[in-house]
Amino acid sequence: MAEDNINSSISKISHIHSEAAAFLVQKLAEKGLPELASSHGNILFQLSQNQTMTMGELARNINRDKSTTTVLVRKLKNAGLIQVLSDKSDKRNKILALTEKGTEYTQLTAEISRELIQTFYKGFNDSEKEQFFSFLKRVEGNF
Repeated sequence: MAEDNINSSISKISHIHSEAAAFLVQKLAEKGLPELASSHGNILFQLSQNQTMTMGELARNINRDKSTTTVLVRKLKNAGLIQVLSDKSDKRNKILALTEKGTEYTQLTAEISRELIQTFYKGFNDSEKEQFFSFLKRVEGNF
């Protein structure tokens, strides 16, 4: 493999990330959700999987700091997709949960996620998918 190709791996990963984000924005707009970014979809997904989460738990799960997570959550709350509740055992904690509208949106975003995954792995067989994912986990572990 040529040296330039090996050293451009990070650039390729960055480019794939940008293309995937653009894909998601386009698909969200097609579904009538143009105000949402891919990071909002990740929050909706996390809440759909966990029912309720604290702000700190959510921030860890989406790999964002608490201040960034707060901004993202505020937009989703203002859109009527999530609700912010007080933790009965600790008033300082806020509990996040999907609203009915948020649950409906997660069904749409799940469909978009399936389309993204199909596009991402187009032309790969199952063995290649597993091997590729294994390599990505190794790279991630290096950091």
